[in-house]
Amino acid sequence: MSKLSHATLSIGSSQIPLLRMHTLVVGSGAAGLNAAVQLHRHGIKDILIVTEGLDQGTSINTGSDKQTYYKLGLYGTEPDAPALMAESFLQAGSMHGDLALIEAACSARCFMNLVNLGVPFPHDRYGQYVGYKTDHDPRQRATSIGPYTSREMCRALIREVRSLRIPLREHRRVVALVQVPEKDGLPRAAGAIALTATGRFEAYAADNVVYAVGGPGGLYKASVYPPCHTGAIGTALLAGALAQNLPESQFGLASTQFRWNVSGTYMQVIPRFLSTGPDGRSDPREFLLEYFDRPSDLHSLVFLKGYQWPFDSRKLNGGSSVIDILVYIETVLRGRRVFLDFRADPTGFSFDALSAEAREYLQRSGALQTTPLARLAHMNPAAIALYREHGILLDREPLEIAVCAQHHNGGLAGSIWWESVNIPHLFPIGEVNGSHGVARPGGSALNSGQVGGLRAALRIAHVYREPSLRLADFLQAATTAVQSLNQWLEKGKEPSSAENGPERDALQERMSRAGAHIRSLPRLEQAVAEAEAQWERIEQQGLKGRRREWYETLTTRQLIFAHLVILDAIRYAVSTGVGSRGSALVLDPTGPLADPRLDAAWHYAPENPKFREFVLETEVQGTLRRHRWVPRRPVPPSDAWFETTWGQYRDGNLFRD
Repeated sequence: MSKLSHATLSIGSSQIPLLRMHTLVVGSGAAGLNAAVQLHRHGIKDILIVTEGLDQGTSINTGSDKQTYYKLGLYGTEPDAPALMAESFLQAGSMHGDLALIEAACSARCFMNLVNLGVPFPHDRYGQYVGYKTDHDPRQRATSIGPYTSREMCRALIREVRSLRIPLREHRRVVALVQVPEKDGLPRAAGAIALTATGRFEAYAADNVVYAVGGPGGLYKASVYPPCHTGAIGTALLAGALAQNLPESQFGLASTQFRWNVSGTYMQVIPRFLSTGPDGRSDPREFLLEYFDRPSDLHSLVFLKGYQWPFDSRKLNGGSSVIDILVYIETVLRGRRVFLDFRADPTGFSFDALSAEAREYLQRSGALQTTPLARLAHMNPAAIALYREHGILLDREPLEIAVCAQHHNGGLAGSIWWESVNIPHLFPIGEVNGSHGVARPGGSALNSGQVGGLRAALRIAHVYREPSLRLADFLQAATTAVQSLNQWLEKGKEPSSAENGPERDALQERMSRAGAHIRSLPRLEQAVAEAEAQWERIEQQGLKGRRREWYETLTTRQLIFAHLVILDAIRYAVSTGVGSRGSALVLDPTGPLADPRLDAAWHYAPENPKFREFVLETEVQGTLRRHRWVPRRPVPPSDAWFETTWGQYRDGNLFRD
């Protein structure tokens, strides 16, 4: 069991609780929990997990019809190897090759760790872990335990954390990362300042900080992130942590009343797409039909959305991603509402008229029932039960949807050990780490989070095992950090309601308008100017709110900063001519038409493939933001000699690279 050191930090008349530990883990999603478990297994037992709540965050609250975990192939005769899997990660571009190789090489180890913890991934009677193809996957590496794969991962890891008696503090939100100078004068991570739900500060002095705060869930108005999850990348950006690939996110169709991806089976059963007036009832119509000469062409593309759920700029011009564009036009540009209706087949539906791929899939699945709901009940009854659990009855009502932000492929820049490249002893893992490229195989984010936790633990255990933080240095830096936060909070200390709601609404609307899947340089330039004005205003004036509202107030502050930095990175990327790639379409009146079904407003800038060989880095120093394209590192050669590698492993030198 960990033994924490307790004390107090005196700042003026305030006494702030101070805890001292070897490694602080911020966040309790699948990545952070695994990091804590791996640290404990490797002998680092003086650990503390600080979290907003074990029931908060994306890992334990999200999924899809069949949430995927991506791993090295472990079934049958199909050949696979880490270098082959790394190539799959790299296909879309802008991912460092060494990170791709590590995520591939460690995938089997991390997967089997989850199996051993009790996550029931399916295998056959011979012990082979069967797989299937997911998006951007040339082999059958994907596996799943159903809609709640990441939730069950969290539950298994929580059981292990409790079994190991690793201390955990809930209802805390980290609002500042503390840094102290190293011997060379450069900063290193030294702990954090957190705020309780009642508005009280706490200080945590730590030799290492594992930063597992998830993706930027609070940044978009149209979002499938759970409402309880906001993310905290802005806190690290305010601390000066280098970031990479901030423009790269993933967007797709999702339900809005209960936030959930309508991927996989939800699309493969081919529901009706209905739009209505703003009241959700008047003028219902199957709006997609107006864009297609033959209903069967539409229905075959809807089926493909199951495989190709993320919006993909390469799948326009006759591809399935035109459906996302048409939903966007109907909801955002026309101001109507869009629903999936599973109760009846869409107009003109015929199994015989479907594409061969769709028809064969449904036939082999035995899914030839007379309604989409019946097909869904046959192939995936849990998909219906999931919505029933949240008060939505698919047999009685349509399901409202929109194109929503789903995952951030960019984030903080980490080394091959998931250590911040410019702040030693800070380890961003999980979605807050920007290890992915432009696109990724579905489910690889779950693997990446597990690998990141393992790699961080190995680095800490082998290189940072001995305490190196001087408490006096931490006390000085923590005092300065708390005083700075207090000064800002005092600006808005008025007996009035908090301004968090309107300020967050403004930044979320701006991100969905300019920084989502539809982008243009003029719109981005305007949005960056608006974001700069919002940031400058709240820094000068603060945000009104009582102490009990500070928990949300400081979150709003870091979200405003994060959205400014991310919007500016997107603006820079578009201005340099990267074009449309991944889950983003860049409009350009001088380019070709995105799809023959669309009007002249939908001319776009094609991808410039040369940028696949580069990663976009973003450096923040106060109000100064610098962006630069750097060559992506190649996949390291796999030509090691056993005796040499064994020696490096024995003496621990490989952990110091």
